[in-house]
Amino acid sequence: MQVVFNEAVRQLESEAPVVVATVIGTKGSTPQKPGSKLLVRTDGSGVGTLGGGCVEGDIWFAASELLKSGGAAEYREYELNEDLAAEDGLICGGTMFFLIDPVYEPGEYLDFAKEIEDAYTGGDAVALASLIRGGSGSAATIGAKMFIRQDGSTVGSLGSPELDEGAIEEAFELMVHGKNKYVVTGNGAEYFIEAYTTPPQLVLCGGGHVSKSVAPLAKTLGFRVFVTDDREEFANAERFPEADIIVAKKPEDALSELPINPNTFIIVATRGHRYDNVALAAAARTSAKYVGLLGSKRKIILIYEDLMRMGISNERIRELRAPIGLDIGARTPEEIAVSIMSEVLMFRLGGTGSVMKLEERLMSRIEEKHGAAAVVAD
Repeated sequence: MQVVFNEAVRQLESEAPVVVATVIGTKGSTPQKPGSKLLVRTDGSGVGTLGGGCVEGDIWFAASELLKSGGAAEYREYELNEDLAAEDGLICGGTMFFLIDPVYEPGEYLDFAKEIEDAYTGGDAVALASLIRGGSGSAATIGAKMFIRQDGSTVGSLGSPELDEGAIEEAFELMVHGKNKYVVTGNGAEYFIEAYTTPPQLVLCGGGHVSKSVAPLAKTLGFRVFVTDDREEFANAERFPEADIIVAKKPEDALSELPINPNTFIIVATRGHRYDNVALAAAARTSAKYVGLLGSKRKIILIYEDLMRMGISNERIRELRAPIGLDIGARTPEEIAVSIMSEVLMFRLGGTGSVMKLEERLMSRIEEKHGAAAVVAD
């Protein structure tokens, strides 16, 4: 929630206190997911959202009361039962967990927020861990914080060396794609850790029909889009108006000029085998965690053999996504683009790619309930 940290910096620089409420966990069907934030100002106004409805209203009220009383951070849990959901017109039945976190003085939090702002705009990735429960042997209170930088330096503590070491390990995993995680340790301690990094970047190696269909879709989904092709008629702003960077060179030369980091997704879709294998090898040697190749399984096998001869490790080859995309029966460039971006999002967001159709047990429950209602009506 970049807008929340932008506002936090603005308010704290003017020495105005704020409360930052965060969804730190969910179960079942909920209107927002972990990481959603709401910042409440002293005048009662706010920035961000926790999903709307009376739950957000309750959190908003609690935040306003903290600003008046000067109280400490709070943990809250809400079960979205049928009555509560009906009040808000929601169709959900999950549970939401919140950290309501007041910041009364700029202090370290202002520095944290500034570095998070910087991470969003191209700086080094960072992470912020907040304690929810201290567990045995910890004297820290709810809301205690530890800030973790990409270079391994830290500020603050969660209350014990063991917790801090665990949070640092988690942070480095989460920094790659800017994810968050609720951690429960063996001694009963619990903390929420959020990582922040640049927006995801998508590199299209090849300016053909599929790439032309992928680019606008990726841009709509919040990716920075880079295009490479050694043919200028396929690598230009008129063909790819969505592109942030266009490099009219062979992929193996262009990739070294692009700001590739672990949060970069590379799609190789050049015009033939002899271009694909060199482009894929060059992409595999970058720090990008996601590298995919468009093509048939027979083509992939041949190219993987080429990569082995080029010295690419078996471990790295196993990480590649090829053939790229989810199996949706795609045929046209536009359909293939949806298939590719669906897999990219699945990889980035941690999804499974499975269908979300209601399970048979839930359908049976609906049918049983409907049957019982029909009997009562008779």
